[in-house]
Amino acid sequence: MKHYFSLTLLATAVLAGCATTSITPTDVTNGYNSIQADELAKHVKVLASDEFGGRAPSSPGEKLTLDYLTAQFKALGLKPGNGDSYLQEVPLVSLEADSNMVLNIGGKDYQYKKDMVMGSSRISAQEGIENSELVFVGYGVNAPEYNWNDYEGLDVKGKTVVMLVNDPGFATKDPALFTGDAMTYYGRWTYKYEEASRQGAAGAIIIHETAPASYPWSVVENSWSGEQFGFQKENNNMDRVAVEGWVTTDVAKELFTKAGLDFETAKENAAKGAYHVDMGDLTASVNVKNTIKKSVSYNFIATLPGSEQPDEHVIYSAHWDHLGTDKTRKGDQIYNGAHDNATGTAGLIEVAEAFTKLPKHPSRSMTFLAVTAEEQGLLGSKYYAANPVIAANKTVANINMDSLNLLGKVKDMNVVGIGKSQMDEFLATAAKEQGRTISGDPKPSSGGYYRSDHFAFANMGIPAMYAGGGTVAADEETANYRKRMSLVLRGCYHQPCDRYRDEWDLSGAVQDLQLFYKVGFDISEQEQWPTWNANSEFQRK
Repeated sequence: MKHYFSLTLLATAVLAGCATTSITPTDVTNGYNSIQADELAKHVKVLASDEFGGRAPSSPGEKLTLDYLTAQFKALGLKPGNGDSYLQEVPLVSLEADSNMVLNIGGKDYQYKKDMVMGSSRISAQEGIENSELVFVGYGVNAPEYNWNDYEGLDVKGKTVVMLVNDPGFATKDPALFTGDAMTYYGRWTYKYEEASRQGAAGAIIIHETAPASYPWSVVENSWSGEQFGFQKENNNMDRVAVEGWVTTDVAKELFTKAGLDFETAKENAAKGAYHVDMGDLTASVNVKNTIKKSVSYNFIATLPGSEQPDEHVIYSAHWDHLGTDKTRKGDQIYNGAHDNATGTAGLIEVAEAFTKLPKHPSRSMTFLAVTAEEQGLLGSKYYAANPVIAANKTVANINMDSLNLLGKVKDMNVVGIGKSQMDEFLATAAKEQGRTISGDPKPSSGGYYRSDHFAFANMGIPAMYAGGGTVAADEETANYRKRMSLVLRGCYHQPCDRYRDEWDLSGAVQDLQLFYKVGFDISEQEQWPTWNANSEFQRK
């Protein structure tokens, strides 16, 4: 297949006096076509192998991962991105709650993992709540810009707040309420614990429901048990609620009945406007015993210096970590994380290699950042944002890769957070050259724009793109394959069955990586930096 690149872009570069005239459309195409499925598969197989043990932060699998990335990027000739090092130190502390706990509410004990998952973000050997009054606070949101405050007039000090996942827009589908079906940051579990802490609550419990959470209870059971990583803060996180966690929908319904309330009615009220209600005389007690380990993990960073403006960077990002190994689990104990996110990490290598095929480096530097502890709440990218190796005013844009397309070639491309920045225009142009169109997030209710590492860059004011895959199969054969493979992969998110499979069709992942390469190149050669659209909540600071 021939690939046609924008002559307008090259003409603009010539007029601007850029030194890109020695990079011809043929050169760009050669780099583009160097991205191949067999090479991508080779890297994924290694990163997702049992030897790497699920790539948990501060584990032997981390060292294997970082050594592999260092060897690959060195071989490609990329320079260390952090002075003379490829690594950025990320101080972490892990807290592992003793699974031998019960949550007692209304005289009944609820069991760990089966009914609930509780823990504490406080760096403390023991935390708990005892006979803490329960208050239902709707969605647990305090959003002045939406004229919404579930805590208005409420004193929750010493109490435990119970709340729904997602935000009111999901429940009503009203586009005028928050952002309708598209989750905002207020719908994320991270925000809900943060707000409960700001309000002075003793405990915070989120009610799990599969549709608004966008994942089943098994994800809560696996992702929020075992070692939980956080930052080593001076205050030991004592400003957080003492206990935070989840309960199943069935448990929630039972509690509401005990409180003399109807769960469905309470949900309806919570979606109509700011809402809270006492849960009768119900109180909660739980004791969380933590095993504390302080450790250091690392972000990986490598740079291909720009030929004209090396101090300005386009940053490609992906998280290298996954959930590690659970030795208490029966059967397969390794969370290999092949799709999530060995594919994206391997994609960094492939895109970097494509740029090395050019006869000279792009005008601006291309930097490749593989971050740690994404699965623990985007910790690696958050740390980078707080301690940037490359200043925000020297970072032109971010292109993030998280869980590449395994379902074959498509005619469209899904853009999570479409309409937020001019990055869409670069992507649309590159997609058109593939005969594709761009479209919005097929699952806006999952809040994808706030769930991966580009979010840290967006918060820095840097235009950040998160896109991949699509919904329209390239042909009938691919459509049939998508149906078969979707059944195979169903339920493998954050499960041991997320492992490499020879039957994967990575041609769609290659399509996307070629677009990411082309978008980065185009941004590098343009005089003007991409900007946020006026209606975006993110702007340059």
